[in-house]
Amino acid sequence: MIILDKKMDNYLKPVTIRWSDLDPNFHVRHSVYYDWGAYVRMCYLNEIGLTPQLLIQHHLGPILFREEAIFKKEIHFNDLIEVDIKMVASTANGDRWHLQHTLKNKNGTLHAIINIEGAWMNTLTRKLTAPPENFLAQFLTIPKSPNFFTLQKS
Repeated sequence: MIILDKKMDNYLKPVTIRWSDLDPNFHVRHSVYYDWGAYVRMCYLNEIGLTPQLLIQHHLGPILFREEAIFKKEIHFNDLIEVDIKMVASTANGDRWHLQHTLKNKNGTLHAIINIEGAWMNTLTRKLTAPPENFLAQFLTIPKSPNFFTLQKS
């Protein structure tokens, strides 16, 4: 089930913890957190109409410059976890952006934060590019963090 609450400007997606997600200490291994973040990002884009087919049509691909996980509390096999997505920053033309995911349980306990710095790349020229206007309008519907800011071009 996906929860998209327009009033709260929040998007949450539950994740299933599989046996294969665990490390020898019987908690979720570090790389799974990044997989969950990528899954939630692509689910959100797909649900707002920025499908893989549309990305191919516009020769656009998301790329990551940095991805950082901050681990707060262990996640175990039977835990119920939801992952959100927030836009922390974006350039005015949307060519570069910062996103953040928080991983919480049903009680609101914070388990991890994932910070991402990324951009759009033209998959033909292999160069950074701004998305088309209609694409940008959809992309900018990602819920904003309370401290959202506009990135300046460097």
